[in-house]
Amino acid sequence: MLLRAKNIFKTYTLGRSEVRVLRGASMKADKGEFLVVLGASGSGKSTLLHLLGALDVPDQGVVEFDGQNVTTMPTRRRDTYRNAQVGFIFQFYHLLPEFNVLENVLMARMISQSGLSWLKVRRTAIREAAEILERVGLSERAKHRPRELSGGERQRVAIARALINNPAILLADEPTGNLDAKIGEEILRLLTAFNEAGQTIVMVTHDLHVASRAHRRLELKGGVLHPYRESDGTAFASLHPTEEVAR
Repeated sequence: MLLRAKNIFKTYTLGRSEVRVLRGASMKADKGEFLVVLGASGSGKSTLLHLLGALDVPDQGVVEFDGQNVTTMPTRRRDTYRNAQVGFIFQFYHLLPEFNVLENVLMARMISQSGLSWLKVRRTAIREAAEILERVGLSERAKHRPRELSGGERQRVAIARALINNPAILLADEPTGNLDAKIGEEILRLLTAFNEAGQTIVMVTHDLHVASRAHRRLELKGGVLHPYRESDGTAFASLHPTEEVAR
């Protein structure tokens, strides 16, 4: 088991109201697995990914990576985990417009280094970034800025950026949600190829077609994770909570 969330609770305060997003959600992902979490808009899928990737901490419960409790790590160690072990892919790319493709990919590597150490690894990092860009089919776009790219190309840059530190886990938040069907399919094929090469992926989506690429599917409903089962014509199955860790 590589990644585990155990009995996670998360509540947000909006004005005078409290929104209970996660209510005891539990899951685990094995090394090399392609796991998809299905859920309707607003069900808490993005919140779950943020907690798994240490962008946020749960109110209650534990996130574990390779047997280590991420939730109770000191801030600096948690930052190191997020930068070195986790790659993030978002629906809206989040590329920096003033930097070109190569520089955007390198950004995750740069922020983990001091000025002096970056000078020592810069040449190697540039070579590795160029290799990743070749893998995602963007070698000829390395010097272009995001505004010069199509949506699909921007998402490929985002994937390359997520992979630059050779992360143990790739967390993908609706990575095809801002793309048309044809380009979205290309992105799915690319992610599947990386998974077949050994990359662990946890993806959240509301799209059953996207979810069909996964080894295993869970549904987030009512703040709890359940094994997903297809039902007769409904978008998401109505399930009963299972054991503490949905499997």
